[in-house]
Amino acid sequence: MADWINRFGLTGKTAFVTGASSGIGMCICEVFADAGAAIVATGRSIEALTALQTRIVEQGGDCAVFTADLTTAEGARSAADQALKAAPQIDILVNSAGVALTGPLPDITASDWDTTMAVNLNAPFWIAQALAPGMIDRGHGKIINISSQTGVVALQDHAAYTASKGGLNAMTKALMVELAPHNIQVNAICPTVVMTQMGRELWSAPERQDPFLARTPLGRFGEPVEIADLALYLASPASNLVNGAIMMIEGGYSSI
Repeated sequence: MADWINRFGLTGKTAFVTGASSGIGMCICEVFADAGAAIVATGRSIEALTALQTRIVEQGGDCAVFTADLTTAEGARSAADQALKAAPQIDILVNSAGVALTGPLPDITASDWDTTMAVNLNAPFWIAQALAPGMIDRGHGKIINISSQTGVVALQDHAAYTASKGGLNAMTKALMVELAPHNIQVNAICPTVVMTQMGRELWSAPERQDPFLARTPLGRFGEPVEIADLALYLASPASNLVNGAIMMIEGGYSSI
């Protein structure tokens, strides 16, 4: 086997992916499994997770699935505990679960704000807290946070979402400082709008997407596999020197 395949592959590794019952998280599971990783996947829809598991197993992979509620600290910690029961050694954590409760400032409720922070910011912290000790003991690990370009560049009507993703980016760097001495890489991916089901629902209207795309040099939104491919790089040995990076994948939007 060519050495570059080993550098970019995940054979012998186990990845725990949240938000895996749809969109980016599901695609990451499929790409990681194709690269040789065993998958532990959680999300909200057991039907979608079971279908994902079936596809991976039919292709010769290994996949365990379970549902989780990440809106509370207890739920996030329970998800980490279940992941460790499914696969005692978690080499790669991908925090992909997220919610986008958007709207003008006067319309955001306390529930909207609290749910956004709980899922997008708090849950990645509690899960990383639970899984990092095992990575420290083994002397290696990868934590990948799926953030957003709105964590770097503001977007109208996204105050709660932007705050949660900006916090996730800052937390990524803070965890990097703490975990780097143990050979654990912690990075964040900041995509543009991605054409998942949620992305299509929120951004298909021309009056909404046209001004956004006019500001994007590449002139298009992203596809889930493009985010999954970047996650694969960050999960693989090829990226061992990449640490604390806030990686923009948004067609050049933030460069102008």
